[in-house]
Order: sequence, then C-alpha cells, then structure tokens
Amino acid sequence: MPNGVEQQAEIEEGSDHREISVAEFFEKNKHLLGFENAQKSIITVIKEAVDNSLDACEEDEILPEIHVLIDEIGDDKCRVEIRDNAIGLDRETIPKVFGKLLYGSKFHKLQQSRGQQGIGISASAMYAQLTTGEPVTVWSKQEGEPCHRFVVRIDTEENEPEIIEDEVIDEDSDEFPGDKDYYFDHGTTIEMDIEAKYTKGHHSVRNYLKHTAIMNPYARIVLREPSGNKIEYPRVSKELPEKPKEIKPHLHGVELGVVMRMVESSSARTVSSFLQQEFTRVGRTSAQEICDEAGVDDGRRPNTLEKDEIEQILNAAERVKLQSPPTDCLSPIGEDLVLKGLKKELNPEFSTAITRKPTVYKGNPFVVEVGLAWGGDIEEEGSFDELRYANKVPLLYKKSACVTTKAIEEVDWSRYNISQSGGRPQGPLYVLVHIASVWVPFTSEGKEAVANYDDIRKEMRLALQEAGRKLGRYIGRKERQKIQEKKKRKLTSYAKEMAPAIAQLAGEGDEEEMENKIQKLVERDYNPEQL
Repeated sequence: MPNGVEQQAEIEEGSDHREISVAEFFEKNKHLLGFENAQKSIITVIKEAVDNSLDACEEDEILPEIHVLIDEIGDDKCRVEIRDNAIGLDRETIPKVFGKLLYGSKFHKLQQSRGQQGIGISASAMYAQLTTGEPVTVWSKQEGEPCHRFVVRIDTEENEPEIIEDEVIDEDSDEFPGDKDYYFDHGTTIEMDIEAKYTKGHHSVRNYLKHTAIMNPYARIVLREPSGNKIEYPRVSKELPEKPKEIKPHLHGVELGVVMRMVESSSARTVSSFLQQEFTRVGRTSAQEICDEAGVDDGRRPNTLEKDEIEQILNAAERVKLQSPPTDCLSPIGEDLVLKGLKKELNPEFSTAITRKPTVYKGNPFVVEVGLAWGGDIEEEGSFDELRYANKVPLLYKKSACVTTKAIEEVDWSRYNISQSGGRPQGPLYVLVHIASVWVPFTSEGKEAVANYDDIRKEMRLALQEAGRKLGRYIGRKERQKIQEKKKRKLTSYAKEMAPAIAQLAGEGDEEEMENKIQKLVERDYNPEQL
C-alpha cells in the first residue's frame, strides 16, 4: 500500500486536473474542424453556413436563394456575410445555434441531412472570435414578424452562448446589413469577421460554390467577391428532391454495443416486440425467424438478454433475409438532377448518371449516385477531375484518404475506351460520386473525406462501372464514326478520278453522272450517323 507521502503526492497531482468543455477543446484543436490555415478556413466557414441554409430551405420546401458576400477588411482578414431565404430562426434558438457547440437537432435522427454533428456553424463563430476577437452577428426575419438582431459570443469554458446584443430592428435602419440588392423578405443573415485569405483555384470559395451548384441545381447561389465581382450560379430546376423522413436503424450491420444500449433503454416487453419496435423492416414473422435462428426465446424480456445472446441475435439477423431499408429516409437528387447540374456548370459533350438502389453499412441506409461528364468545355480545362459529395456537400480536401478515390482507382477504365494511369482515368473527364446517407462515416470532424468501408466502396465501384459502360459505348461509337468519316473522305476524293474509268467500262459516257452515283454509294455505305 502507498504510504502517506505517496498518497499526498497523488492528491496534489490530481488537483491540476479539471473538466474540459467541448468548446474549449476545439478552440485549442481548431484544425480538427477544418480551420487549418487562412485559405482553408474561409471555405470551411462558408461551407458550414451554406449547408445550414440549404437544409433549412429544403426542410420547408423553399427553392434556395443564397448570397455569399465577402469583403477584405485587413491583412488576411475578411468579413463574410451569408444570407438565405429560409423561414428564419426564432429568437430563443439563435443564441444556442451560434453560441454552443454540439447543439443541434440532427445528431440523433436517422435521416439524411448535410449537418449531422451540431458543430459546424457554431465552430465558425468560435473561429471568428478566436482569430479576430469579434463575435458573430445574426439577423433573423420570419415572415410577418419583425427582424431580430443578435450579437453572440461563445463562452468556451462553459460551452454556453453569451448574448452581447439582442434587439428588434427596423429594416431601414443603419444597423441592418447593407446592399439591398441582396435582401429577402424572410430568412437568416450571418456576419462574422475572420482570419482568412481569399484565393482562386481548386481550393477556393468560388470552386466550392461551383461544386455546390452542380449537386444542388435547384438552388440559386450568388457570390460577391472582395473585388466587387459578382458570380451567379443560376437555378436550372424548380424540382426539389423528396424530403427525407426519420427512420429506425436496420439490423444488418448494426453494432453490438449499440444494440446492448438499446436493449437497456427499450420499453418493449418481449424480444420479438423489441426487434419490431426498434428496427426498420422487421415484422412479426422475421422477428420470430431471427429468434429461432439464434436459439433465443422470443417471449423473453429484452433486458434479461446476456451479451452473448444479443450477439447471437445479430449473427442470426445477418442470415435472415430482411427487406432493404426504406428509401424515404434518404434524399438522393436523382439521375435527372445530376445530369442538369453537370450540364449547367461543365457543358460537356456527353454526360450520364446512375442512382443505385439503397443498401446498408453498419445498420445505416445509404445510396450512391454517380455522374460522368466527357468532352465539351472540359477539353479546355485539361484532364480528369473528380467531384466528391456527401449528402450533397462538396468534399474538396483529403482526396487520397476518401473511399471515393479508392473506388475510382478500382475501376478498369480501359474497358470503357478511356486510358488510365496509376489506376486513375485520363482525358477530358469529370467523375461525380455522391453518397447520401442517414449517417456519413467521415474520417474526421472536419467532414472532408468518407471512410473506406467495403460496402460503400463496392456500391461506388458498381455505379462507376455501370456509368462507365454507357460512356464507353458513346466513345466507341464516336471512334467508329471517325473511322467511317475518314473512309468516306478518302473514297469521295477518289470519285472524280474513278468516274471516267468506271463510265467507260460501263459503257456510259456521262462522267459527271457517274461521279454523282459514286458519291451517293459512298454516302449510303459510309454514313457515320448510322453507327
């Protein structure tokens, strides 16, 4: 046993320990959320705000209008303002949304949404006060209601909002944000000063918004750059995707620890009713079949199950054929909107899209969508590029760590008349891959890459192969047309020289008529359009 001196030393050592709030943790580890440098941070801030705006609009079936206004206010400092036309937030909610990390409505729901962790926009507010010392200002206007203005700071030690200002303001007052060209009758406006560097190129706000516009062709997005230059990404569809509905987890792939926790908190009286109430696609017959397969009495109380018995039930569920999870918990944009988005922003010569049927990883339903765009304006941009999305949100960073990249590299593109190097296709090609899921397995809190799960990679590969076959047929047909056209030009050029000799052999003196006949034969037999 330790003596008195040793015990006292242990007490004194422990006295230095104290609880750390989540806000305080992320304040010291802001790189985990995507705030690694001034160039990347401005994209992260705008991404989180735009995600919220799009989700809010779709939730209330409003065609999104989003304005992103950026002004440089000093060396490596920018004022960022994001406005939307959603229904706005009530005054009780605003301080918690912008002044408290891990506050949100989406974490516990099995329902597709862009945000899912409750970190995003409040982390942006935290980054603003950390790098410029300034709080975030929020204006919220609900239809038929006055405009509320909040100035909010995060108390990082307590992870609680600190309300600096809270007032109802007149929309014509000087306190309302300027530039009336960007006003909406209702919605939310966020303004914050951040340490940021506005740049152009692949990793830029402009490119992020372009990628967002491709995956959300029903949104109108306007960017005003620090120079005053205005870029509009127009709406090309008035069709919103179906709203996702909340569902329960699916038994195929759900983890043991999760089920053990569910058993403890369930109000079900029997194992059979537990399976039916807590999981989707489990009816009375399939619940009975699972219990029989596992050798567990379906009439027992769930909280009497031992860990080994719960594991037997899970293993049995894998052997029992269950229906796929319902698709109404997901909101893929569909093949038609994928094509509209690609054509709008890339103007390709050829495009195709595939939406796979839903499947499951670790009990979570997901759908993979793929789009390929070839040629056209892409010829001027250079060679291959990939567009990665998770729940309609572009992923610009950590490409090599993402399952999307690994799925692309598993495809034998040469089978589809596309050359490749190091597993990656070459040529004027954009590959779009989108995963829509109730819970996207990101590799980090920054939500920059999707984890390499076998089930997800397989679905992506199958979708890419299906789309690749369509593109391969188009490229093959085009190549055959080129060959036919070359033959046609060659034979046509010979017609004038051949006509006199053929006319003489045929006993016909009209060389011009014979030349016309040869031309018609060439047109009939070597017409590339017939391929």
